[in-house]
Amino acid sequence: MFENYDRDVLDLVEPARLAAAINPRLGIVGGGQLAKMTALAGLQLGCDVVVLERNSYSPAANLASHSIVGDWDSPEALVKLASRSDVVTLENEFVDARSLRALEDFGYPLYPTASTIALVQDKLLQKETLAAAGLPVPRFQAVAGVADVEAAGDALGWPLLLKARRNAYDGKGNVTLHSPAEAAAGWARLGGDRGRALYVEEFCRFDTELAVIVTCGRNGETATYPVVETVQHHHICHVVRAPAPVPTEVATQAEALARAAVGAVGGVGSFGIELFLTARGDVLLNELAPRVHNSGHYTIEGCLCSQFENHVRAVLGWPLGDTRMVAPAAAMVNLLGTQKTLGHPVGIERALAVPGAHVHIYGKAMSGPERKMGHVTALGDTLEEAVATAQRAAALVRFGGTER
Repeated sequence: MFENYDRDVLDLVEPARLAAAINPRLGIVGGGQLAKMTALAGLQLGCDVVVLERNSYSPAANLASHSIVGDWDSPEALVKLASRSDVVTLENEFVDARSLRALEDFGYPLYPTASTIALVQDKLLQKETLAAAGLPVPRFQAVAGVADVEAAGDALGWPLLLKARRNAYDGKGNVTLHSPAEAAAGWARLGGDRGRALYVEEFCRFDTELAVIVTCGRNGETATYPVVETVQHHHICHVVRAPAPVPTEVATQAEALARAAVGAVGGVGSFGIELFLTARGDVLLNELAPRVHNSGHYTIEGCLCSQFENHVRAVLGWPLGDTRMVAPAAAMVNLLGTQKTLGHPVGIERALAVPGAHVHIYGKAMSGPERKMGHVTALGDTLEEAVATAQRAAALVRFGGTER
């Protein structure tokens, strides 16, 4: 709209108004590391980024053109974000879908949609949606009390997983019950006695945990990233290996299931899909996240177009990028906190001296046990080479304290 104006006229235009007229404005609900990496991808593509977070010191705040402090479950705060954005997206699935519908009611573009978030953020509803689409998932059951849990264990077998339906991640909100005698304690531990909605799943005896990133565009275009293996300890991802060392037919099946799962919830944007590979070679869907995902961080250095760039492309309605890997193998090692302390990193200089290591620090103010504070990615000719490089660099970084 300004192409026919002289330079001296443009100099009179308020800079913020001029930028808003030229640059796509991407609003992100949440300001953590996923928002930070999404913002970096958006900035690379010329976007202005607006972030809504509950505090002013989030990892993404210093990258944003505007940082709004407010409750992301507040329709008023969400509308404030949307009014400064051309499109709104999310870095987590914990924003209440009913609040998100306020954006759509006012005509603001939101991707993934409130309907998609509603289907995913309640894990029982998510499982029901996937099962209704004919997709293979572990057996599950709704429960309303301890007696229901005991009966479900008799039907599905012990051990049994008791899970929170909402606001649970990284194993938080899960309890493994080994017998009916543990049902009451597990129910209380997860807050079932305080009204928290829970459900149960059969215990899946898997050999390998797999994950796939799938990006879906607003026009139905789909881009699928290589299947990866995730190595978990105590429900926390420690290492991602790409591509997963599985037979081609397993990888093909996992990719197809991941695409179908995103299609079942009407997803737009980059989604992380977690799967189980059993000893018999069966592939089951575990769960999906309607956002960029920890299992896809390796794509920043490891693929021609990262999950973050493709997410930005998807929600803005732009063509999707190439998901092929740029090396035969890649590995990502999470940098996890060990104690509650300040979040400043120690040892970056030594880690950066490791040839081939790419260090990412999220900039969180505080560290904590098993908290994701950053990650290291490495490429290689083999998985073993990539993993060894990433682990060597990761071992040199810690958070808080002083130099060793």
